[in-house]
Amino acid sequence: MELLIQLVIIILATKIAGYIATKFGQPSVLGEIIVGIIIGPAILGLVESNGKDDLIHTFSELGVIFLMFFAGLETNLKDLTLNLKSALTVASFGVVLPLIGGYLVGIGFGMDPSHSLFLGIVLTATSVSISVQTFRELGQMNTRESATVLGAAIADDIIGLILLAIVMSITVGGDTSIPIVLLKQVAFFAAIVICNWKVVPAISKTIDKFKIPDLSMVFAVVLCFSYAYFAEFMGISNIIGAFFAGLSLANDKHREQFEDKLLPSVSVIFIPVFFTSIGLSVTFNGIGDHIWLIIILCVVSVLTKVIGAGFGAKITGFNMLSSTLIGTAMVSRGEVALITSSIGFTHGLFSQEYYTPMIIAVVFTTVVTPPLLKICITKKDQHAAKQAHATH
Repeated sequence: MELLIQLVIIILATKIAGYIATKFGQPSVLGEIIVGIIIGPAILGLVESNGKDDLIHTFSELGVIFLMFFAGLETNLKDLTLNLKSALTVASFGVVLPLIGGYLVGIGFGMDPSHSLFLGIVLTATSVSISVQTFRELGQMNTRESATVLGAAIADDIIGLILLAIVMSITVGGDTSIPIVLLKQVAFFAAIVICNWKVVPAISKTIDKFKIPDLSMVFAVVLCFSYAYFAEFMGISNIIGAFFAGLSLANDKHREQFEDKLLPSVSVIFIPVFFTSIGLSVTFNGIGDHIWLIIILCVVSVLTKVIGAGFGAKITGFNMLSSTLIGTAMVSRGEVALITSSIGFTHGLFSQEYYTPMIIAVVFTTVVTPPLLKICITKKDQHAAKQAHATH
């Protein structure tokens, strides 16, 4: 019964907060994240999530899985492939600079080298789900910039996972084998390529032969969950699996049905819970003791991604406006960094003293990304409009 009340609070609060955000000219996702902080343990305490066994956490996971599934559904595979070089370059520089920045911040505040290194690894993460929602709201999902960001975020996740495996194998023990991690990743992508090339199209063609209502919808959901599970089983984030499930159906003849019937349902229930859950992770306990660490972490978290990923975009042919847009879209750490933080904390790679400042910095990057991204997109569109006007 308590879960039902919490869901009522979350759904109503996110809807109202999203509406207010749009009235102020901001993406609705900004209001949805902020309201999670307000109704969560940090302020009002109306909704709490008690970890992985909690149903709110489960709803949140389903929300981000569906969000990335629809991101894949709206992505042009050709654009993703054409921008692969840019995506890999953006990811590389978007990992190196935050890794160095996080390590130096840790050392500067008296952390030991292993804790400082882990802080750097947390800052390398990118949660593209926040940027995806902003791109969608502003009609930017089919742009070269969004394709580059999606590709870079996937590469970013893989690089971060390898770095985490290396650090855990050195500091924790031999239970994390780097060759096995790499082998699993290669096996995952090989299996996905084969399934998307041969298996998924074959199944999709036979669906209409069965006169079962909404069978195509059932197939889409089963494919989404199966890919997400397979990705997690292979040690990769489940949202990457969900993204590739959507990508496999991007040119499917049933695509409009998925968007018309499935998207509205999950947008009402699951996706709002995901955005709210980011805010639920915030607490202000002991914040006064580490205020300078929090401020510097927030600044470093934003600048290292904007500069690092933006530089990667610039040297692969993007102009300054687009490069800044791409760098900004990579700023959000979101659920990816929260999960990484939890893993490190559980394995003793991070002390309780610095855990709260790190979580606050992660949430800060997630909150500032939508409005910053909107500013970049607006400037890019204005520049494009001026150029078009000048040519006429």
